Amino acid sequence: MSDLRKKWITRPLLKLIKRVLPPISETEREAMEAGEVWWDAQLLSGKPDWEQLLGMGPPELSEEEQAFLDGPVEALCRMLDDWQISFEDRCIPAEIWDFLKREKFFGIIIPKSYGGLGFSPSAHAEIVTKISTRSTCVGVTVMVPNSLGPGELLIAHGTEAQKNYYLPRLADGREIPCFGLTSPEAGSDAASMVDSGVVCYGEYKGQKTLGMRVNWHKRYITLGPVATILGLAFKLYDPDHILGDKEALGITVALVPTDTEGVTIGQRHLPAMQAFQNGPNWGKDVFVPMEWVIGGRENVGRGWHMLMKALAAGRGISLPSLSTGGAKMAARTTGAYARIREQFGIPIGKFEGVQRRLAEIAGIAYVLDSAHKTTTRALDEGLKPAVVSAIMKAHATQGLRQSINDAMDIHAGKAIMDGPLNYIGNVYRAVPVAITVEGANILTRSLMIFGQGAIRCHPYLFEEMLAAENPDSEAGVEVLDRLLPKHFWFQVKTFARAVLHGWTVGLFATSPKGVGKAAKYYRQLNRYSAVLTLVTEFSLMSLGGELKRKELISARLGDVLSELYLLSCTLKRFKDDGSPRADRPLLEFAMRAGLHRIEERLLEVFQNFPHRFLGQLMHFLTMPWGHSINPASDRQARACAELLMAPSETRDRLTKGVFLGNPGDGVDLVEQAFIKVCATQSIRDKLKKGGIRTLNHAAIDEGIQKALISEEEAEQLRETADAVNLAIQVDHFDKLGSESAAH
Repeated sequence: MSDLRKKWITRPLLKLIKRVLPPISETEREAMEAGEVWWDAQLLSGKPDWEQLLGMGPPELSEEEQAFLDGPVEALCRMLDDWQISFEDRCIPAEIWDFLKREKFFGIIIPKSYGGLGFSPSAHAEIVTKISTRSTCVGVTVMVPNSLGPGELLIAHGTEAQKNYYLPRLADGREIPCFGLTSPEAGSDAASMVDSGVVCYGEYKGQKTLGMRVNWHKRYITLGPVATILGLAFKLYDPDHILGDKEALGITVALVPTDTEGVTIGQRHLPAMQAFQNGPNWGKDVFVPMEWVIGGRENVGRGWHMLMKALAAGRGISLPSLSTGGAKMAARTTGAYARIREQFGIPIGKFEGVQRRLAEIAGIAYVLDSAHKTTTRALDEGLKPAVVSAIMKAHATQGLRQSINDAMDIHAGKAIMDGPLNYIGNVYRAVPVAITVEGANILTRSLMIFGQGAIRCHPYLFEEMLAAENPDSEAGVEVLDRLLPKHFWFQVKTFARAVLHGWTVGLFATSPKGVGKAAKYYRQLNRYSAVLTLVTEFSLMSLGGELKRKELISARLGDVLSELYLLSCTLKRFKDDGSPRADRPLLEFAMRAGLHRIEERLLEVFQNFPHRFLGQLMHFLTMPWGHSINPASDRQARACAELLMAPSETRDRLTKGVFLGNPGDGVDLVEQAFIKVCATQSIRDKLKKGGIRTLNHAAIDEGIQKALISEEEAEQLRETADAVNLAIQVDHFDKLGSESAAH
């Protein structure tokens, strides 16, 4: 019976899979095999095991890590003047570089045994997050050596000799690293890289040495202009077959000192008005000894695999940390400004249009901080979730863009006029940089998240695709014959679950124990996990390799997977915090917004599905009633906005880690005015009862004359009025562009 099944069912199906499913290139296979699947696989199982996520608990810092945040990180933030760095000097001052090196900010991830700090991913993330609330430029400068770069690659793949030499020097800043991957011709498509090396013998330290003659042109290389050691990716060839029979050996990664003969370090790029060091470099006929390959000769040709593994972890920390810091800073300062800035006698945060924007800012900060904490918690456990890291990079930077845009609108002229008092403008300028680097968001959203996620997270598909690469092999037939029954029952269960939950709007979906009133949201995530899994099966079976070219369909399904992940993290964070009742408006707003987006994307998939009948069928089976979840109501939005405009544990919890400024700078002035305005609200209410609605010295004097307030209360209001007046001011400059003596 088994032989007959293989002959008449399995073998023909194997050939059909070969024809229908997209072929996997070598670089695609290495990208998919790099990193691991984690909660993303549960979300594409149709029935997530919530204990796997909730059982992890919240991230926790060691005493040493917390002391570093409270000590050197706080001290660094107090030293920084972002206006001077970004606009006056266009570079980081020498004393800041010295401090970063002395305190080992470049050795956060390097083990203590090699002279580094040896901190956890969660600590790494918190450090970058806090610095970024003070200076994007310095945040990037600290971020890069600790994410994708020579340090991480050496730790994972270097020889002991390479580790012993370079890691201590990287940790204390004797070596400044950069990594050269992007070239003008290739960009995000590393397979099109033209930078190349040829295996040969050359002279090194006066001796004939096996190595490579390498030529390259790299650009957009962060820290490139100041780097002393260059991590270099290039395609290696062996036309003389010195290393073996193979001529094209693949992408290889080597460490090249920037003072090596033939290396040219170019002048700086100026990325979007940002002052961090970034620039091009070239190499012409540079002889690179084989011992400079990271990991030595045995890692020749394994560079792409090494890079993808590093990116699977680093991309989940670097830009999400910057984005989370920016979003939390926007929430803290915009809520305060909306409270102290008055129009028509009331705070602008009381206007409903402004309140909706404040709620969006609060919701984004809550979701990004939740997802950031959950992702770094997974990294603490040693996981390297590649798809999750791509989700975090794309959606964290996009979330930052939306929250900063809303913050700019609410601050209006305060955020438009440049100067030391403007704490929003430079973050606004930095957003396009974050959006486009480490994999441009358009590419990540359209091709990577669902394109890799659907295959990697599926319990059987990747193995089936590998088996189909050689449909005539007995091994492939054996693999598919073993997987087919399992895949079939997986489809049956997925179909039943998705249809049941779709027609009952998730009424019979399960939820974990002990989650209280949040149970309804767990049920909805279970519902849409089943729906996404079924739609994925339909899409892969009907479109096959064509799905690769249907980028908008792939992007929308990727958005659904991403929202499921972000909302899962939000529920986890709410539970980790003890399910505080005061935080419930944030949870309600975030969950409703995300679930509504899931429904929108699925309906767009059904409407635009290439096979119209299948699109209508999926709609009928999984969402027969159309939209079932509305965005947050106006009442819920007001509740979120109010959380940003009054002192509370919730506000402090949401914006924890934001540097609140040095005395007299923009953030500090708004924060101090906010404290005074909130503290004197009861006195203001006395004036308003007497018909006095404005806050200025004349109005306060009128209040005394009418016996509405005491002289002591009047003095408190005068201090408040002065604080508000300082906080809402903008900078002005003389005609030569130097700062005026008065703000």
